[in-house]
Amino acid sequence: MVFVYIVRCNFTQPEKEQAWNAWYSGPKIAQMLAKPHFRTCQRFRLASGRGRSYLTLWTLQSPEAFKTAQYTSDWGFFEWTRYVTDWSRDLFDGGPHPEAAFAVPAQGALDTVVFDGMKEEEASAARTVTAKSRPEMIWLAIAGLDRHTPMIGLQALSEVATLSLDHGREQRLGRSPSSTPRNERRQATLRPHFRRSAGDALAPVSCKWAIGTWRQDLYGAASTSRRR
Repeated sequence: MVFVYIVRCNFTQPEKEQAWNAWYSGPKIAQMLAKPHFRTCQRFRLASGRGRSYLTLWTLQSPEAFKTAQYTSDWGFFEWTRYVTDWSRDLFDGGPHPEAAFAVPAQGALDTVVFDGMKEEEASAARTVTAKSRPEMIWLAIAGLDRHTPMIGLQALSEVATLSLDHGREQRLGRSPSSTPRNERRQATLRPHFRRSAGDALAPVSCKWAIGTWRQDLYGAASTSRRR
């Protein structure tokens, strides 16, 4: 059985951001994957839509990961904590899905839907509407930790692009790995556009319904890591 651990946050010091990303994508990930029950890690940065700037997706073997002595004695952002805001930690039940279902290609992106602050019945109704336009999205129920959202929708995309439309609107174009021909997957030339506008890229934490696409964050060491 697989559990999905999602960490979302903003970082408030642009001049320190590169160093923070190098630490997170390098020593931080290596440190966490050495702990019991932690299996894989992928980091993402917001490409389009609404949501916090950064998202990290971990896969775990068990919720017991958060109760081990190795975790409780050594976790968090350490000296970077003062620069991290809107930090959330949510654990989701992966159900019958294997780890591979959540793996995003190196130049790909993660399409995500969350319902922060909604009650379960409200989120279920919103999910029904959203699922019509996102039939390949995987929906996971909350299983523990902060419980900011009753559920989350995740879909791995092999590539993502953002187009500017009239009146300042944006449209996200993405393809899931399963629906992309092999030769097109090799090319993967489309690059996402990361916006920092206050009303879009940095949506307030009180936002109830956030739909965003995060691209792989290529700062520092490898953006996707697996327990050895």
